Amino acid sequence: MQPGKHAAESAARVPPYEVWEHQIRDETDLRHHTDYIHFNPVKHGLVARTADWPHSRFTAYVEKGVYAPDWAAAPSLKVPGDT
Repeated sequence: MQPGKHAAESAARVPPYEVWEHQIRDETDLRHHTDYIHFNPVKHGLVARTADWPHSRFTAYVEKGVYAPDWAAAPSLKVPGDT
């Protein structure tokens, strides 16, 4: 087998994912994006509470008073603007 051939074949099998660039327009837009990012682990069933996701800066936002500690804790909760 040629060097690198296996890696190239593996990479070809990975489905592409969408990435888009977005410039934050104002405070409201920033809040919507921050809410979306913090709510994603709950939305996808990875944790029951936003605060339980270890790869997040959510607790820092709680310490600054931006979010309540129990924000988005209920699985049925919908974040404004989320479809």
